Amino acid sequence: MTDKGRRDFCMECRKETEYLLKKKDIVKTIRDKDYTFGITVAVCAECGEEMSIPGLIDKNVQEIDSQYRAAEGLVSIDDIEKLMKIYNIGKAPLSLALGFGEVTIPRYLEGQVPSKEYSDVVRAALVSPAYMKQKLMENRGKLTDAAYKKAMAAADSIESLFSVSEKMLRVIAYVFEKLEEVTPLMLQKILYFIQGVYSALYGKPVFEEDCRAWVHGPVYPEVYELFRDFKYNPIDDARFALLHGNAEALTEEEKKVIDLVVNTFGIYGGKILERITHNEDPWMEARKGYCDSIPSGKILPKDRIMMYYVIINQKYGIDTEEGLRTYIHDMLAKAS
Repeated sequence: MTDKGRRDFCMECRKETEYLLKKKDIVKTIRDKDYTFGITVAVCAECGEEMSIPGLIDKNVQEIDSQYRAAEGLVSIDDIEKLMKIYNIGKAPLSLALGFGEVTIPRYLEGQVPSKEYSDVVRAALVSPAYMKQKLMENRGKLTDAAYKKAMAAADSIESLFSVSEKMLRVIAYVFEKLEEVTPLMLQKILYFIQGVYSALYGKPVFEEDCRAWVHGPVYPEVYELFRDFKYNPIDDARFALLHGNAEALTEEEKKVIDLVVNTFGIYGGKILERITHNEDPWMEARKGYCDSIPSGKILPKDRIMMYYVIINQKYGIDTEEGLRTYIHDMLAKAS
C-alpha cells in the first residue's frame, strides 16, 4: 500500500514513482558504543529500493538524536525550553544559574548533546523547584538582579503550587502516564478509587491527603488547587514537567492498584464516575445535611473509605479487574 500522493524520482526506476514510508533499524557507533536506532526510510512502490526524498535526512537526524538521548537518559531541547519557561529565565542566565558556562545552554539549544553530568543538573532543576532555588542562590553573584528575582519568584510560586505530598504527585504522574486524557473531575474520582482499593487490599492509605465530600463527589482540595492554576490541558503546560520521573518511585503494589483502577474506572468519564461515588456510603454519609448550593462538605475519613472498600472487596474481589468491573456495573445500574 503506497502513501497516496507521495511521489518522487526513483534512481533505480529512472522515473517518478509513488513511495511508502517504513521504519528501518540501523546500527551506529557513538563514542565507541553501538546503538540500534529506528529511522524512517522511503521505499519505491515499484522496485522496492530506498529513495532519497527531501527532508528525510533531517528527519533521520532528529530521530537518532531523540533515541540516543532517551537511551542515555539525557535531557532534550524541549526539556531545556520548558525549564526556561517554568522559571521565566533566558538561556544565558539559565546557564549561569545552573553553574555552567554562559554559552553552554545556548549550545544545547542549537543541538549539542549535553554530558550526563550536566544533563542530570538540568533534569534535577526541571523536576524540583527546591533544587532550582538552591542553584539560584549558589550562583547569585553571576546573575543580574532582574534575572535572579524573576527566576526566584517563579520557583517560590511553583514550590507553593506543588504543595501536595510526594506520594500524591507520584500517583498523579503515574495516572497521567497511563491515561491519554484526564479531566480534573475524572482525576479526582480516580484518586479516590485508588485510595479505596489500595487501603482495602493493603490495610493502609496510599497517600496522606484527606478527601472531602463535595457536591460533585469526593475531592482532594490540594489537588483541586493544583490543577485550577493550570489554564490549559495539564499535560500541555510546561510545569507538568515537574511531575516527570515521580512515578518511578512507586512500589509494585501501588502500581498494581493504579493499573487496576485505570483499566476499569479509567474507561469512564468524570460524570459517570461521579454517579458511582454518589451511591457509595462514605460520600452519602458525609453529605447528610448539605444541599447542592454548598459545594464543599465534610472530610471523608480514610478509615471510613477503607472500611467501605473492605466490604466491597469481600463481595466482589476488587483485587482483579473482573471484580472491579462487576462492582462498577452494579453501581451504575443502581444509579440509573
